[in-house]
Amino acid sequence: MVADSELVPSLSFVSSAEARVGRPLTPRSVAGVARRTTRRVVRRSTLYVPALPPACVRVNVNGMTLSQCGGVYYQPYGGRYVVVYVD
Repeated sequence: MVADSELVPSLSFVSSAEARVGRPLTPRSVAGVARRTTRRVVRRSTLYVPALPPACVRVNVNGMTLSQCGGVYYQPYGGRYVVVYVD
């Protein structure tokens, strides 16, 4: 009788994995791609305002809640608002 281990060839076509579990900064990992995409979409500026202009609408961009006032986006930050750019 032949054991199952004798039927499986010992050679492997895969030498190593491309993405490593637990290493989100590797080039092909899903977590790293999601983080880099989020960084590209919303960027903070150095412009702060104490209060929002009238008629702002709350929007959700990649899980972040922003206030959109016309074509300008604001994010709450320490009791005031920072202007953010959405690319």
